[in-house]
Amino acid sequence: MDAALITCVFACVVSASFLGTWDVREPIAWWPGLVLGIIATAALLWRRTHPRPVVVVTGVCAIAAVSVGYLTTMLLLAPVMVALFWLALLDERRTAHLFGLGVVVLMIPVAVLQAPRYASFIIVTLNPALTLLLPVAWGSALRLRRAFTDSLRARAEYAEHTREEEALRRVAEERVRIARELHDVVAHHLTLANAQAITAAHLIRNDPEQAEQLLTGLSGTTATALRELKATVRLLRRPEDCDSPLQPTPKLDQLPAMVAALATTGLDVAVTTEGEIRPLSPAVDLTAFRIIQEALTNVTKHAGTPTAQVTLTYTDDVLKIEISNKRGQPAATASTAVNSGFGLISMRERALSAGGRFVAGPRPDGGYTALAELPLHF
Repeated sequence: MDAALITCVFACVVSASFLGTWDVREPIAWWPGLVLGIIATAALLWRRTHPRPVVVVTGVCAIAAVSVGYLTTMLLLAPVMVALFWLALLDERRTAHLFGLGVVVLMIPVAVLQAPRYASFIIVTLNPALTLLLPVAWGSALRLRRAFTDSLRARAEYAEHTREEEALRRVAEERVRIARELHDVVAHHLTLANAQAITAAHLIRNDPEQAEQLLTGLSGTTATALRELKATVRLLRRPEDCDSPLQPTPKLDQLPAMVAALATTGLDVAVTTEGEIRPLSPAVDLTAFRIIQEALTNVTKHAGTPTAQVTLTYTDDVLKIEISNKRGQPAATASTAVNSGFGLISMRERALSAGGRFVAGPRPDGGYTALAELPLHF
């Protein structure tokens, strides 16, 4: 492409050297135009790396050729036109305009002084001015178009990158949510089943009837665990792969059933409600149930106490949940045991995801307290 461009420009300056005179009956020497044309054409080889000096060199050659007596035609001005085009394409628009106007301002007076009296003023002035300003406008327009195309490409790449990040973020959030559900279901029901099995093994000789009741409750606990586990795992499948509907989402309405199940393991849970009971959004209802479930599971596993207290306080816009046990292990031992797993992490993540907050810590009397505040609607 460079060779083709240089060849075409050189052909133009050769033609201008032999044909570009005002009076064919009194032609001027051809060699000054040819020499100046060769210099200007050779300078175009550096138009990409040094566009400003190339415009200066080609402009000086063109003005010198006009001062000798050559016509200001497009053939003569071909090298400077190419140089101005590349300057407008590669450099700032203001710089290209200044260089283009500078060449025009310097060339027009020279052309007017060298033109014969019978020469048309428009041909001498307007023709070279438009000839030189046209490549500047063309190069500037092409540069703006390239900048616009690059901006569109950059925006598309950014949108694609953002879309991928958003998809990865959603996948990560979904994995955390499913892991949280699995942890709550498995931890609670397996802890409950383990406690029931231990109690039944202890009572099977002294009180067979109560042991039988515990084993009956154990089968119900494991069946419930399997149902909730299947419902959670089914979230990973496609809807068309589900051959049965999902189980209802746990709510605070199921709190008495959970308390009754824990009672079979020897844990006495007292539930107190303060304030006027208000309806909760599904997300907050599920979060509240899971936090209470996980906290009581931790009491069963780590606290070593037969009692626990659950207090639900309803205000105008917040539900406060407090789960505590007043007796049992020393505070340091209970705190270490609870913090060794994912229970506190799960409860804190659930509260934050519902727009609330969660704190937990040991009590001075050796127990442990977990406190959650959830908005009624989220």
